[in-house]
Amino acid sequence: MTAPRLITVVPCYNEEAVLTDTHSKLSALYNQLVGNGQIAPDSAILYVDDGSRDATWDIIEALHKEEKYANGLKLAHNVGHQNALLAGLMVAKEQADVMVSIDADLQDDIHVIPEMLQKFQSGCDIVYGVRNKRTTDTWFKRTTALTFYRLMHWLGVSTVYNHADFRLMSKRAVDQLCQYRERNLFLRGLVPLIGYQTACVYYDRSERLAGESKYPFFKMLNFAIDGITSFSIKPVRMVFTLGLLFLVVALIILGYVLYSLLTHSVVPGWASIILSIWLVGACVLMGLGIVGEYIGKIYMEVKDRPRFNAEKLLDNVNSDESRYN
Repeated sequence: MTAPRLITVVPCYNEEAVLTDTHSKLSALYNQLVGNGQIAPDSAILYVDDGSRDATWDIIEALHKEEKYANGLKLAHNVGHQNALLAGLMVAKEQADVMVSIDADLQDDIHVIPEMLQKFQSGCDIVYGVRNKRTTDTWFKRTTALTFYRLMHWLGVSTVYNHADFRLMSKRAVDQLCQYRERNLFLRGLVPLIGYQTACVYYDRSERLAGESKYPFFKMLNFAIDGITSFSIKPVRMVFTLGLLFLVVALIILGYVLYSLLTHSVVPGWASIILSIWLVGACVLMGLGIVGEYIGKIYMEVKDRPRFNAEKLLDNVNSDESRYN
């Protein structure tokens, strides 16, 4: 069997502190895989610059000129991790037989990629990289991550616990992924919808060696909200159920008021009225916020704007300054 051409897609946003070391480690792994006959010699690493404001693109250009395997895709502006990753996959699938996606900090263990390739050769189209444990995370991050995965499961969204975006996908799996046209991307939920044969490999995640995390708390919160609202309408149904519950409570209070009038035992209840107004007002605003989140999603989808605009593509087939549309 001919060795497959592997392209590893690496989204980059302000990664100048780690990029050179990242390429050194990935190149060493590629040399090993080529030597073992697991991948073709013309395999590559595609670095996707997601509108970085530092020297990330300059480093990618230098790596492309001076080092083996290094290709680059420059996006015209920052579109976010998920769109940058999809942009890289859409470009890579034109030349690759199989693709691996991994973050530039290499906290995910690249040494399980040979095992991923073995599972691909045995017939799997998608292989998930799954963390064994979360001992390197803070208590807060572990707790919120567990809560998020349990919530997604309760909402009926198919996800792989402790899996981020470190995965292997075959060319046909990426072709199928590209058929999903939504603008609010949550790849961890989309990929399981493809339905091809899957497998998991397990690894321990390491600490970030340099630079800073590109997912602080508020970005993680927005990411979680996108994941929930992109795949489930249960929150909207919860608002409707809450409305029914308040209607029942209102009817009970109405019955109590009528009884008080009939028995002439009406007591002015300023405090209870104020508390009720605040409580109902808070629930109304929460409900409007949830519904507004979905309306916002519809608004973004119906405009059908491009998910990314690629400015430059550096690879071994196209010219160094080619423009990708």
